Amino acid sequence: MRTAIAAILIVITCIFPTSPATAIEPVDWMVELRLDGRSIEGTPLAWDARVVHLLGRDGRLWQFPPRKAADFRKTSDRFRCYTVSELRAVLLRELGRDFEVSGTTHYLVAHPAGERDKWAERFENLYRSFVQYFSVRGFRTAPPPFPLIGVVCRDRGDFARYCARQGLPNTSGVLGFYARDSNRIVLYDMSAEDSRSWQQNASVIIHEATHQTAFNTGIHSRYVQPPLWVVEGLATMFEAPGVYDSQHYKHRADRINRDRLEAFRQLVAPRHKPELLSAIVASDEAFRTDTAAAYAEAWALSFYLVETQPRKYTHYLARTADRPAFSRYTAAERVADFVAVFGDDWQMLEARFLRFVEDLP
Repeated sequence: MRTAIAAILIVITCIFPTSPATAIEPVDWMVELRLDGRSIEGTPLAWDARVVHLLGRDGRLWQFPPRKAADFRKTSDRFRCYTVSELRAVLLRELGRDFEVSGTTHYLVAHPAGERDKWAERFENLYRSFVQYFSVRGFRTAPPPFPLIGVVCRDRGDFARYCARQGLPNTSGVLGFYARDSNRIVLYDMSAEDSRSWQQNASVIIHEATHQTAFNTGIHSRYVQPPLWVVEGLATMFEAPGVYDSQHYKHRADRINRDRLEAFRQLVAPRHKPELLSAIVASDEAFRTDTAAAYAEAWALSFYLVETQPRKYTHYLARTADRPAFSRYTAAERVADFVAVFGDDWQMLEARFLRFVEDLP
C-alpha cells in the first residue's frame, strides 16, 4: 500500500511540481490510470497522501485514495476534453441501442429513439433563459467547459436500472436529479406513464437544469459545495414561469413560485425568528430535519434578496463560488461571507424579509 501511494504521488508531483491545485483555469496535463478495473483519463486537480481529485475528459469528477489507482502514466502535456463526437460515442456505448443522442449548442441529450424534438431544444432554451436572467442582473456567466449532458430514461423502470448501474442509493420517489460528480442531469419521461404528466416533467427539468447550468457557468463551483439554501433557493426560483420564461411572462407576479410561497406561509412564517435566517446561512441541517420548510425558506430568502438587492445577491453568489477548491466551508466562514455582503443586523433583515413576503400578491 505504501508503495502504491508513493508511486502515484511521485508521478503526480513529477508532472505537477507545484502545490496541489485549488482552481484550474485552464486545466492542463493528462494522466491515465485504472480505478477499480476501469480506465480513466483526465487531469489531477488536487491531491495528497489521502485523496486525489481528478477531472475526467467527459467532465466527471473523480475522488479516490491514491492506493486504489493502478497503471498510471502521463499521456499528454495538455488537457483535452472529449470532442462532441467522442462524447456522443461514449454515451451511446454506455446506454445502448435504445437511445439516441441529440445535440444543441450547449447540450448533448441522450433520450429514447425518435424523441429529439421533445427534449434537446427544451434543455437549450432553459440554458439561454438562465444566462439571460443573470446577464441583466450584472453577473457575467462563463461558457460551460464541457457539453452539458442530459440523460432521459424511457420510464420509471429504466430510470431505476440506470441509477442502480451507477451505484446510486434507493431512488424511490425521486423523479430526476443533477449529479455534481458526473455533471449529468438524469430523469425519466413521466408522460410515458401518464400523458398528463408533461408539466411534472417540465418542473423536474427546470429545477435540475438550473443546478447543472449554475455549476457550469460560474454561479456555483463544482469544486466546493455552496450553502444548500443558495443552491436550492436558486433552483426553486427558476421553477416560476416569470423566471425561466421571462419573454412570455413579464410581470413580477409571474416570478413568484406559488407552491413555495404557500409552504413558507404555512410552515415557516408563523414561527419565524432572526435565528432561523442565521441558522440556514450557517448550516444545511434544516434540509435534513425539516425539508419542506427548508426549501420554502431557501426560496423565500433567495427571492427576497434577488428582487430587492440584485447586485448584492450576485456579489454574494460570486463569494460562495470563489472558495478554495475541495476545502471545507465552515459555519463561521459561511456566516462571514453573508455578513460581508448583507450586514449583520439579523433582526432588521428578518423584519424586511417577512414584510416583503407578506406583501407578495
